[in-house]
Amino acid sequence: MQRSLRRDARERRDRLVAAAQAEFAAHGVDASLEKIARDADVAIGTLYRHFPTRMDLLLAALEPRLQAFLDGAAQALEMVDPWDAFTSYLENLFAVQAGDRGFNDFLSRRFPGNAHTEHIHDVMCQQIETVLTRAQAAGKARADITQADIVNLIWSNGRIIDATSAKAPTAWRRQLHLMLDAYRAERAHPIPEPPMTDEQLYDAMVHLSKVK
Repeated sequence: MQRSLRRDARERRDRLVAAAQAEFAAHGVDASLEKIARDADVAIGTLYRHFPTRMDLLLAALEPRLQAFLDGAAQALEMVDPWDAFTSYLENLFAVQAGDRGFNDFLSRRFPGNAHTEHIHDVMCQQIETVLTRAQAAGKARADITQADIVNLIWSNGRIIDATSAKAPTAWRRQLHLMLDAYRAERAHPIPEPPMTDEQLYDAMVHLSKVK
């Protein structure tokens, strides 16, 4: 009897995760938890018993995409050529970003109340810093690019994905490679606006998490 109860609970959890993956992908991190519960054919109280907070459910739903991103990132970080590593890292990042508004929102925002998401974002920021500085040290990427410029590119790409996903789902790749061409060292020219500071960048990402 106890084994049957455990199996039932596991099945309810699996239904919740599947429903959450569909709803977050379609509507972003602010998707209705009530609708997720209905789609999973469980009561909202059951959802909260399995996932006490929205972030708990979001992380469970995004786990496959996060793992796909981390696997691709690891491959990029191992590349010998610094420019290839830089471009491969960004292409992998944006490929996982495409087609899932929940992951898109997750990339674009910071959630300072959750230590787990903060750790994931810190790892991603360090990876970006690593591939970028390697490309710059090799003279392949322009020296004035900062991590904030890459996050701005993530924000821009998110809007492109929103606009084109239904009719031209791979249009983001053209825009990415246009920007990568602009990032090459030989294309550098003075920029009249300084980059955002780390504090400005963090605050902007936190602000996005508060905008409904």
